[in-house]
Amino acid sequence: GSIEKSLLLSIAEWLNEQGFLHLSAISATDWPEKNRLEVTYHLWSYEQKILITLKSMIPRDQAMIDSVVPIWGANAQVHERELHELFGITFEGNDDLSALFVNDWEGPPAFRKDFDWRAFVREQDYDETNAREKEYYE
Repeated sequence: GSIEKSLLLSIAEWLNEQGFLHLSAISATDWPEKNRLEVTYHLWSYEQKILITLKSMIPRDQAMIDSVVPIWGANAQVHERELHELFGITFEGNDDLSALFVNDWEGPPAFRKDFDWRAFVREQDYDETNAREKEYYE
């Protein structure tokens, strides 16, 4: 199951108070057939030796969720920047969602399932004089 995005911050704060001090990752899964993105938080309590995951579904066309930077700081910052760049998720309250990997990217988020990477590569880099590329793309 997943939690309502409106509950994310209060649950995250509570988990932090319970000893889940390490945010090891934030990941996302694109579910275009459901018009949803699933945002997953991976949290560790080293004292209790427990890993938990916290999930929330958000609409693809309004991909916004609260930032957990106020709770887990710089560690959350980098994960949120990555997901903003690759999935187009806006983390409300995060004032630095600048590009992490590709500074001049234009176009749809590259990790969404409807992104056609073959068409993108062909458009950007295809060399019709290269026999190997010609065979691959045609």
